[in-house]
Amino acid sequence: MTAATDAAHWRTADALHRRRRLKNAVAVGLACLAALFGLAFLGWILWTLVSKGIAGIDADLFVRDQPPPLEEGGLRNAFFGSIVMCALGVLIGTPLGIAAGTWLAEFGSARRLGTAIRFVNDILLSAPSIVLGLFVYAMVSAVIASPQKQFSALAGAVALAFIVLPVVVRTTDEMLRLVPTQMREAALSLGVPQWKVVMQVLYRSALPGIVTGVLLALARISGETAPLLFTAFGNEFWTTDVTGAMSAVPLVMYKFAGSAYENWERIAWAGALVLTLFVLAVSLLARAILLRNKITHD
Repeated sequence: MTAATDAAHWRTADALHRRRRLKNAVAVGLACLAALFGLAFLGWILWTLVSKGIAGIDADLFVRDQPPPLEEGGLRNAFFGSIVMCALGVLIGTPLGIAAGTWLAEFGSARRLGTAIRFVNDILLSAPSIVLGLFVYAMVSAVIASPQKQFSALAGAVALAFIVLPVVVRTTDEMLRLVPTQMREAALSLGVPQWKVVMQVLYRSALPGIVTGVLLALARISGETAPLLFTAFGNEFWTTDVTGAMSAVPLVMYKFAGSAYENWERIAWAGALVLTLFVLAVSLLARAILLRNKITHD
């Protein structure tokens, strides 16, 4: 009786094992198919971008300004505008984001205000960028600027800073909370003031992660178009005046991509390729910093 019962149990266990292996194989197969499906479209997009954008990559693209229809030109003014507005956006958003993230990690973790700030920060992370552009247009361009100069590169930089801010806040908060508590306790036990612990101990340990967050924020804002439509607006000519309208690569792509002029379409594809390569380079740099930090700690 016992032998028959054991045999029945073994048959049941074997059938259950085969059924689970079959389910696992089906699930893995479906996951691989879904991944291949997504990668196929990604490869298609990249191939289209490279095949159409490589034809417009030449010296004129970087040394000549935005052309009129049916004439040759480049994106020098747009590249300059993107660099200026992205740099200002990072310079405005990064210090505020690091300060807010430091407060959340070191002083606001156990407070209701800290929980509320994290909730608002998560909302900003997922907020449509066009909403931020409209907000800045109402608060900066339409209120502070004169009616003759409602659009400005400075307003565009402020809009981009609102995109940078939540990313840096989240990254700084998470990286500082990953620093072992023993490091804080050891520094405080030696009589080191709290601000020195933060500046000389915690920031040094969390610096690679914070820098990675800043780079990822830069990669995100470099391709933003919607907030710049209501703030920087765009400019067909070379200008260094941040209080007036200024061009940017995403704005030129938005204007040229759907045009009926072949030279404009070629420039739009070339600008998209350069922008994609820049984002790729920044993302690889961020990954390299994280990998180096992980190897150092290991």
